[in-house]
Amino acid sequence: MVDVARVWSGHPVGFCLLTYPPYQFVAFYDADRRMTVASRKVDEPAWRFVVLRERVGWDSHNSIAMAVDDDGYLHLSGNMHVDRLKYYRTERPLDIGTFERVESMVGRDETRVTYPAFSRGPKNELIFTYRDGSSGSGNQVYNVYDHATRTWRRLIDGPLVDGQGEMNAYFYGPKRGPDGRYHLCWVWRDTPDCATNHDLSYARSSDLVRWETSRGEPLTLPVTFDTAEVVDPVPAGGGIINGNAKIGFDAEQRPVIAYHKFDENGVTQLYNARLEDGVWKIYQSSDWDYRWEFKGGGSIHFEVRVQPVRVERDGTLVQGWHHDRYGTQLWRLDPETLRPVERLELPEPSVPASLMAVRSEFPGMGVRVRNDSGTSGEPGVRYVLRWETLGPNRDRPRKKPWPEPSVLQVHRVEE
Repeated sequence: MVDVARVWSGHPVGFCLLTYPPYQFVAFYDADRRMTVASRKVDEPAWRFVVLRERVGWDSHNSIAMAVDDDGYLHLSGNMHVDRLKYYRTERPLDIGTFERVESMVGRDETRVTYPAFSRGPKNELIFTYRDGSSGSGNQVYNVYDHATRTWRRLIDGPLVDGQGEMNAYFYGPKRGPDGRYHLCWVWRDTPDCATNHDLSYARSSDLVRWETSRGEPLTLPVTFDTAEVVDPVPAGGGIINGNAKIGFDAEQRPVIAYHKFDENGVTQLYNARLEDGVWKIYQSSDWDYRWEFKGGGSIHFEVRVQPVRVERDGTLVQGWHHDRYGTQLWRLDPETLRPVERLELPEPSVPASLMAVRSEFPGMGVRVRNDSGTSGEPGVRYVLRWETLGPNRDRPRKKPWPEPSVLQVHRVEE
C-alpha cells in the first residue's frame, strides 16, 4: 500500500488509476477539490503532483478519465456534467508536468459533455466517447485518435444513437463478446427523472463503425427510438433504470442481458433476456417481494445491483447480484430456464475485505475503490485505488460539518 494524498470526501466522484510500467498515474480531486494528477515509478513510494485548472463542486457525475496513447502521451478528461469539453494532453510522453488544456477535439458537439471515457478499438486505436446533451435529451459521440497528426476525428460521421431531442440512451458497452463482435445495450430516458427510463434496446458491430440488429440487419446511423431493436418494451415507470442493464454470454456464446423491472404485481424482479434463434426470450430469474421505487434527478443510491450472467470453467452458468434487503448472492442458473437452481458460495472479493472496512469515524462514510485502467505488467498482480467519502446526495451541496479529507491509497493485490 502506498499513500497518494488526502482527498475530498464530501461526496463520491470517480477517480482514475492508470498503470503503465514502469510508471503509475492517479487522477483525483484533492482535499481542496482541485483536479490533481500524481505520478511515480511503481517501485518508488514518492509521488510527483500537478494541479490542473479544474475544481469539482457537488456533482457526482464529474468523474475523471485518463489514458495513454501508443507514443506515451497522456490524455485526460473530466469535471463535466453537461459542460464544455475539458480535455488535457501532455506535451511530452509520460510527463504530467506538461499537461496542457486542448480546447476542442473535433470542434463540434463539445459544449454539453458528460461521461467521458477512453477505450481501445478492434485495431487497438484510441477511442474517446461521451454523451452530448443532457439526461433525457442527448446523443452518444465517438472520436478516434490519429497518432501521426495528434488529432481527433469522428469514428463515425454522426452520433451512434440520437434521442432526437426527446430522450437519450444510457449505454452498457460496447462489450466484446466471445464471438468477436461488440455488443451494446441501452435504455432510453425521457427526462432527468430516473423513473422515465424505458425500452431496453440492443445493437452489435464487428468494427464499431457498421452496426446491425441481432438478426444481422444493417442499422442506419444514428439509431433512433423508431429504428432501434427493442429487447423488452418496458414502459416509463416500469422499474428499469440506467446502470442496471448489463450484457453477458451463455455457454453457446449467446448474448444475455440482465436487468430489472416491475413484475405483473408491481414488484421489482431480476430478468434475463437471451437471444435465441434471432428472437429475444425473456426470463424472470428472481422471486423477490420488494418494490424498489426510484424517482427524481441527480445521483441516487442503488438498492439493487445486477451482474451479467457468465460461464464458469466447468460450463456452469452463474449470476451475482446485490439487494439492500436480501444481501449479496451468487446463483447457479438452469441453462434452459435461467432460473436459479442453487445458491453458491460467494467467491473471494475482487478487493480484499480489509480494504473495504471503513476507517473514518464520521457517520455515513463508505469505501470507494477503482480498478486499474492500465496493467501492472506482472502476472497475478493488479493495483486498486481506495479512498472514503460520504454517499451520493443527488448532486446537491451538503450542510456542514463535512468529513475530514480521507487518504487516497494505491494497493498492490497479488492473486
